[in-house]
Amino acid sequence: MVLWILWRPFGFSRRLLKLERHSITESKSLIPLAWTSLTQTLSESPGIFLLGQRKRFSTMPEIETHERDSELFSPPSDVRGMTKLDRTAFKKTVNIPVLKVRKEIVSRLMRSLRRAALQRPGIKRVIEDPEDKESRLILLDPYKIFTHDSFEKAELSVLEQLNVSPQISKYNLELTYENFKSEEILRAVLPEGQDVTSGFSRVGHIAHLNLRDHQLPFKQLIGQVMIDKNPGITSAVNKINNIDNMYRNFHMEVLSGEQNMMTKVRENKYTYEFDFSKVYWNPRLSTEHSRITELLKAGDVLFDVFAGVGPFAIPVAKKNCTVFANDLNPESHKWLLHNCKLNKVDQKVKIFNLDGKDFLQGPVKEELIQLLSLSKERKPSVHIVMNLPAKAIEFLSAFKWLLDGQPCSNEFLPIVHCYSFSKDANPAKDVRQRAGAVLGISLEACSSVHLVRNVAPNKEMLCITFQIPAAVLYKNQTKNPENHEDPPLKRQRTAEAFSDEKTQIASNT
Repeated sequence: MVLWILWRPFGFSRRLLKLERHSITESKSLIPLAWTSLTQTLSESPGIFLLGQRKRFSTMPEIETHERDSELFSPPSDVRGMTKLDRTAFKKTVNIPVLKVRKEIVSRLMRSLRRAALQRPGIKRVIEDPEDKESRLILLDPYKIFTHDSFEKAELSVLEQLNVSPQISKYNLELTYENFKSEEILRAVLPEGQDVTSGFSRVGHIAHLNLRDHQLPFKQLIGQVMIDKNPGITSAVNKINNIDNMYRNFHMEVLSGEQNMMTKVRENKYTYEFDFSKVYWNPRLSTEHSRITELLKAGDVLFDVFAGVGPFAIPVAKKNCTVFANDLNPESHKWLLHNCKLNKVDQKVKIFNLDGKDFLQGPVKEELIQLLSLSKERKPSVHIVMNLPAKAIEFLSAFKWLLDGQPCSNEFLPIVHCYSFSKDANPAKDVRQRAGAVLGISLEACSSVHLVRNVAPNKEMLCITFQIPAAVLYKNQTKNPENHEDPPLKRQRTAEAFSDEKTQIASNT
């Protein structure tokens, strides 16, 4: 037997108490005796009021506090283990508090009761009074309102002005599948205590999920729930392998909904169209795309080594920069061309379909030779973006002795933004060491590391930014007063160039 009580010590804040459970099996005749004894004891304690049982729809100074339990709006328990969605199995009746008011004042009153009113998917907050056609019932939040004293002072003042009694009644509300949130449905269906999938990446009309092993038996149900509960989503897919192929896409299966993977997305004011099953797109990188774009100014030059469908190239081109964009995947190349035209920057972007190393040692090398030979007044700032986190650091070797001749001034050397994953306890140090090892130099004093996002437990995505040292970029250097510096002085000047970009790890997702 469970006894719920309302404790209001000395007129201060209410507190809900639940007494110990007592099983009385010897004789039902003992129950009245036990109850009488307990109530007598409690009645002598200040500030304690007993809550009794009531009818289906009745006046109640205090609502039974078991209705405030966290399970109140949970689906029925018998849906546990369901693998094929049966929406009819989610019917449930709950008792909630209601406030009876005259129908002509409902609109005015609701503005003042926003805090107290019930907010559930698909449930009207005002319903007809089944016993009085001239009145309406305002459904209240059972987690906030359980007695007339639960109203705030301002709310009580409005009730008094409109001549509305704050007396609370209870009402049997029938809930259906439409009234439950996706997380509530999945928590009720999946094995108790297991992780629940309620989040996903949205790519146009597609919900992209990464299901765990224990969720796979429920994958079709999960996919359908995501479609049902998210307007505009008409297809749910699950990634079934990591991005480990040369084209940077992954195999996926359609869990529920339409098979069409042709989609359209809008990011940072720009529109992109592509076949999601054949190219790489990650909506979680929108902030990073903006961060890099903001680093460039009109007239600068960008080389995008792994451009995808254009999330770096197109915004940068819109700033009146010159862009050279490359991707090995023929599908990405096709959609990159399409999206440049779609966003009206096709005249500012030169597009290539090459391996990253070939792009660096071919078109990039040729352009650098011309750009770095310009007079100081005409030299633009050059940025090279390498967003292939799984392998980009390996491609840094392409910069070693890429150019011949005399080095240009350090301030005009290309700036590299190279992305990488790290599972190390010190990810910034790890990325610096690995990038430095490929280049054959130390990047400790002349680089900044930015944390892009947490990819998985103990796995970070980072971006290391640095200027390519002349000793790496040029071969057969010759000493001269203008362009050559002793190594210690060169390291000092390089460090000074990055003094305003002190090493930082700041998440922007």
